[in-house]
Amino acid sequence: MKRNLREMYKLPEEIKYCKKCTVSNQRPRITFDEHGVCSACNYAEYKRTKINWDDREKELIELCNKYRKTNGEYDVIVPCSGGKDGSFVAHQLKYKYGMNPLAVTWAPLKATEIGRRNLDAFIASGFNHVLGTPNPKVTRRLTHLAFKHLGDPFQPFIYGQTNYPMHMAVKHNVQLIMYGENGEVEYGGDMKNAFRPTRDIVDHDRHYFSGLPPEFWAEHGVSLADLHPFGAPPHDQIMSNGTQIHFFGYYKFWDPQENFYYCQEHTGFTPNTERSEGTYSKYASLDDQIDGYHYYLAYIKFGIGRTTSDTAHEIRDGKITREEGAALVKRYDGEFPRKYFKEFLEYCSITEEEFNEVIDSWRSDHIWERDGEGWKLRRAVWQE
Repeated sequence: MKRNLREMYKLPEEIKYCKKCTVSNQRPRITFDEHGVCSACNYAEYKRTKINWDDREKELIELCNKYRKTNGEYDVIVPCSGGKDGSFVAHQLKYKYGMNPLAVTWAPLKATEIGRRNLDAFIASGFNHVLGTPNPKVTRRLTHLAFKHLGDPFQPFIYGQTNYPMHMAVKHNVQLIMYGENGEVEYGGDMKNAFRPTRDIVDHDRHYFSGLPPEFWAEHGVSLADLHPFGAPPHDQIMSNGTQIHFFGYYKFWDPQENFYYCQEHTGFTPNTERSEGTYSKYASLDDQIDGYHYYLAYIKFGIGRTTSDTAHEIRDGKITREEGAALVKRYDGEFPRKYFKEFLEYCSITEEEFNEVIDSWRSDHIWERDGEGWKLRRAVWQE
């Protein structure tokens, strides 16, 4: 079944690339100004030139003082997989700002060895930690359905990853949840919360959920009891607990590469020995064998793969030039994630033929065209 992506995601028909980075206007919710510069690049410039980071740190200290507890109870929840970003946030809050965090991990769909080692090393560096592991049979069923009907096998993981910290906040009477960066403003999206440290619960749901009602899952054999671990606590419990979501990237300049160096030194984080498929880096999103298909589907749906996302942020951070980024995109973006392909097919209970049918159903004619050599992008950043 062919999907109408332009209608589903409100994508512009004409593809345009940011004049400063490698991202296109096909990224959902991103905006471009009159100079052809994307909202993420404009926000990066704002971070570098307009924000007094000493004042922001004072705000962070005031926030910690407001929520810090003196009776030994947890005073902040930090969602953390053991990767460079959550580990950076948790370590800073505990060892620099004197908080007592509870690190919370939603189990990967299919964990990698290096991901588990990094999580163990993070815990061993001095943290209390809980791991939420839902019914594996249900998770596999949800992943299968999400791959076919949402074009993203990672959606069930994102459901749990988003909601489990709120469950732990309510359970442990913790009012503060501290995420890393606000992806909407750092990578391009809804700028509503760009200039505030928090996000409303309703916005959190809207940005990270696909809006499928329980009836959809029920029609495909998934009960409310099956869905329960992936859902949020009752709204009245969240409100009565006073739960607030904050972003560390509001208070501290957010630089993924610097987070990597920090965690190498402080939490025992180790990068992979080889680059991740679909990009050139070795230190991001290492903990799940299904990761590669999340990024690959983004490439199929929007023409924006893992290298595009990595280069765009590194251009904004001044690590590489746009020309270098475009060359990297040409070389690596859209590389098929073959390493765990057999495991992915088995996990989703599909054949390779079914996989290819789903992939092609998510290709939009305004992004893709086919010639004698196969599918290719109608317009690519390296052709600009």
